[in-house]
Amino acid sequence: MSYASAYTSVPARKTFARPPPFEAVQSLPVQHTMTPLTAPPTPKTEKPKRDWPLPVRQYVQRSFAAENKIAGIEREEMETKLKQIISEAAESNNLMNINWELLQLPQQKLRNERASALLSPAKLPWNDHFSTLTVKETNGTSNGTSNGTISKKRKSSDQASAPFERESPPPLRVTNTMNVFEDRISYADKRQRNEANGKGSSKSHTNLEKRKRRFEDGHSRLHSPQPFVSPKEASPIRDVDQGPVVGRSQELEKKYFRLTSAPNPDTVRPLAVLENTLEHLKKKWKKENNYSYICDQFKSLRQDLTVQHIKSEFTVNVYEIHARIALEKGDLGEYNQCQTQLRALYAQKLGGHPTEFKAYRILYFIHTCNRTDMNDVLADLTPAEKKEPAVKHALDARSALALGNFHKFFQLYLETPNMGAYLMDMFVGRERLAALSNICRSYKPDVKLRFITEELGFESDEESARFLCDHGAQGFLEERQDGVRLLAGKVGNTFETAKAAAFRKVDIKGQI
Repeated sequence: MSYASAYTSVPARKTFARPPPFEAVQSLPVQHTMTPLTAPPTPKTEKPKRDWPLPVRQYVQRSFAAENKIAGIEREEMETKLKQIISEAAESNNLMNINWELLQLPQQKLRNERASALLSPAKLPWNDHFSTLTVKETNGTSNGTSNGTISKKRKSSDQASAPFERESPPPLRVTNTMNVFEDRISYADKRQRNEANGKGSSKSHTNLEKRKRRFEDGHSRLHSPQPFVSPKEASPIRDVDQGPVVGRSQELEKKYFRLTSAPNPDTVRPLAVLENTLEHLKKKWKKENNYSYICDQFKSLRQDLTVQHIKSEFTVNVYEIHARIALEKGDLGEYNQCQTQLRALYAQKLGGHPTEFKAYRILYFIHTCNRTDMNDVLADLTPAEKKEPAVKHALDARSALALGNFHKFFQLYLETPNMGAYLMDMFVGRERLAALSNICRSYKPDVKLRFITEELGFESDEESARFLCDHGAQGFLEERQDGVRLLAGKVGNTFETAKAAAFRKVDIKGQI
């Protein structure tokens, strides 16, 4: 049994001709065959790959090399420029004629184009705008010109003849601080303000002319020598690179003031006066021993050397003397400032005592527990420097502490050369606490006070007893027939706590 279909099949259109009317479609025979919805895909023809010459390929490799990368030029910009260079050469059939080895790389061309764009004022965007806004002089008409010349000044009457110019602001908005301040002043009458400033209704154009002249003046200063300006007329803002100052002051003493502007030669002492100042300060230090005064004078002396760019053996001598005085008074801030400058001066081979201050640096890094900088100092030492007495002593002290050999360390403490003892005094207290912790673990139940005095480098039993009492051991000292003894078995925890507190905080004021 056959059933009639519930739909009418319509053949698919194969041409752009107009379809037959619906009645004609109904008269067509019914087709039960399925027609494909899409035509079979046609095979795509691949474009043949172009064989680029070897110099071109090498040029591309050099463009992408890491050593030829230029900061500020992105990879996308370089690729675009590279494609442009090769495409232009290929279109003009010059691939084999161009010397690709000598041709500038795309990033170099981009850098040169940017530099030329910055240096050529004719290509700056606001020049065109200024030329557009310049109004021609007229004889009462809006389109007339006088002798074909363009006026550089704009009159207030021209403002009404060109209303469109007020509606279009300049592309680069440069604000004048003084104009902004004047705009914020509230006047009772705007007419009064215009009369006071002499601007009238052409204030916006006057500001525009000022900006244009300011740009032209700035550009002319870049390409023309600067006229001499007297000190009274000079601006408080001076150029950074003006060369050294030559001092004219003859005073031996001068207070130190931090510079907030360019130095005045009348208040700066020349080298001959500075040499006399140093001798004067050395005598005053031996006589009065006033550190606050001497430190202020030395800082003023160092400042005069700096502003005059004086770097000589005399400069090294000034910094060394100030560093030694600061060490004697325990002023690590000033000592580190001098030490930092001395490192740079020693690198220039200007004389002085570099090995002495290298030994101070090693002892200072022991004090601050700075292992990183300590490793740098040790790596920079030469075999000859390691044999110098001061440097050898500092290295032995470092080695003794690293190995926990307190007996040797305190012997070295009593034999410190130069002024290294002032630095060792800053950390010998915590090392004594570490040694006492080890003694309390090793000597039980008690130990003689005399033994502690000899082992820890004290000058007398009274000094060692005072040190023990200051760190909480006053209740653990017993006086017996053979002398005073420390109850080492009971006081161990007290010294452990004191040692942890001493190593937890280190004063590194003015660290290098």
